[in-house]
Amino acid sequence: MPVYSMTGYASGQNGPPGSHSDAEPRPHGAGRLGVEIRSVNSRFLDLTLKLPEELRQHEPALRELLTGQLKRGKVELRAAIENTATAGIGEPSTRLLQRLNGVQDSIKSWLPDARALSVADVLRLAAGDATTKGDWGSELAEVAEKTLKALVSAREREGARLARMLQDHLAQLRKLVAQALPLVPQLVEQQRTRFLERWQEAMGLSGGTPPEAAQDRALTEATSFAIRIDVAEELTRLDSHLDEIERLIKKGGEIGKRLDFLIQELHREANTLGSKSATLELTRIGVDMKVLIEQMREQVQNIE
Repeated sequence: MPVYSMTGYASGQNGPPGSHSDAEPRPHGAGRLGVEIRSVNSRFLDLTLKLPEELRQHEPALRELLTGQLKRGKVELRAAIENTATAGIGEPSTRLLQRLNGVQDSIKSWLPDARALSVADVLRLAAGDATTKGDWGSELAEVAEKTLKALVSAREREGARLARMLQDHLAQLRKLVAQALPLVPQLVEQQRTRFLERWQEAMGLSGGTPPEAAQDRALTEATSFAIRIDVAEELTRLDSHLDEIERLIKKGGEIGKRLDFLIQELHREANTLGSKSATLELTRIGVDMKVLIEQMREQVQNIE
């Protein structure tokens, strides 16, 4: 299953009015319907629909369509009807002309000085009537579904790009873990030896053999310190988290929330690694890890 981003954009519209049969003209054929959908990242699915008044009744159907395909993201759908009747010089119907004439006579009976309708007025009113008349439901559903399909494809392409970037970062983190692993036993032994030397110096026994009790205490303190700076466990957990992230990326689907949790765990282990670090080399590795993990966190925020 692909990895989907929550970021995407798509737009679509119905065909030009003249593309339909003259035998069965659409009552709203003078209008062109356009739909655009854009989405950005969000913790949950947050839908916003911006529709003109004549399409408001179809909002529940549009919400059902969106929730059926999208699981997360802040999604905004806009729909508009572009009036194209006057551009095509559409001819008003006889019924409409009769109705306009009756309305004009009625107005003039009350307002004798009112200006008579011009040809431009009639065409504009006819265009408005053609645009708002009839049911846009089937065409709106068709255009919205086509646009949503394009949005999902855009989110899939962006998701594939994010997955490749994450895989690259995983490979770099694995290299850093591999660099750190050989340093752990060397670091523990080095610190243990240094601790014993300092203990001997503090007791003024560097030239001789310390008493058995003092030597046992020194070994105990050195061992305790070595345990505190041992980062082998953190490196093991880091490697385990990297395996799980790679598995999720290959699996695909709705993995954004789980990836976000695993990134937090990676960050926690990298912080512990840095706090336990007793050498410049291990400190550098920890810093490089945290930089890569932060970059991964920003990418994961956009995955559905």
